[in-house]
Amino acid sequence: MAIEDYKQFVFAFLAAVSFGLISIIFVLTWVLHYREGLAWDGGAAEFNWHPVLIVVGFVFLQGIAIIVYRLPWTWKCSKLIMKFAHAGLHLLAFILAVIAFVAVFDFHNAAKIPNMYSLHSWLGLSALLLYSLQLVLGIGLYLIPVAPVQWRAAFMPLHVYSGLFIFTAVIATALMGLTEKLIFALNNPKYKDSPPEGTFVNVLGLLLVAFGALILWIATRPHWKRPSEQALLSLLSSSEDSAQGQGGPAPPRPADGLAGEGAEDLRRRSTKQSDMDD
Repeated sequence: MAIEDYKQFVFAFLAAVSFGLISIIFVLTWVLHYREGLAWDGGAAEFNWHPVLIVVGFVFLQGIAIIVYRLPWTWKCSKLIMKFAHAGLHLLAFILAVIAFVAVFDFHNAAKIPNMYSLHSWLGLSALLLYSLQLVLGIGLYLIPVAPVQWRAAFMPLHVYSGLFIFTAVIATALMGLTEKLIFALNNPKYKDSPPEGTFVNVLGLLLVAFGALILWIATRPHWKRPSEQALLSLLSSSEDSAQGQGGPAPPRPADGLAGEGAEDLRRRSTKQSDMDD
């Protein structure tokens, strides 16, 4: 990665993380300050776990999991380690999303409110089911080395597309849920009168959109993709040759962190079959 591309990546990544963390602060402030707080008692406070866990898990952690391969600081790690990191973040996001769904079903059942009647609920459950299928297929095809290489290569474009599609669908569904909650919960004044809570949650929605847009931008830049093991080895070799030619250490570059791992380990890894990037 060229130094200019590296600076752009760092800026985009830090901006995405900032928007994500601020979104988490906003959703916690919303439920703790404007709503009933958090509890697990079948009441409104239990429902509030739903937006909190969706934002933390289904949005933020899923977004970070999508781009974890593209972090230049992780390129010195083996592909297998990054596969576990990628799958682990997705699994944690899935667990938090399931708990979020349990919270809303518990609340509805206790309050005798029908389940699964709104478009928001239909899309939310569809996203969760698709996410679970994506997780199972991803682990079965890429984390557990039993599937033929041809199958993994053939499925990779669909795996990448499905991941981005589900992530986008989750954010869109979350925006629908925020709006639906405000319409139901705000009575005096009503949502249409732009009360402070309504404005606050609207800003939360904008933060989620900004986070999603940055994650999608990072995930779709081809020149920010993790290089193959062979490319990493060539990058390290060229860095060493440059240092020798100048009679001293080469200027710092994003790839210089690879030197700490050692060329020998990279050469050993480059002889193995490298899976395509997620």
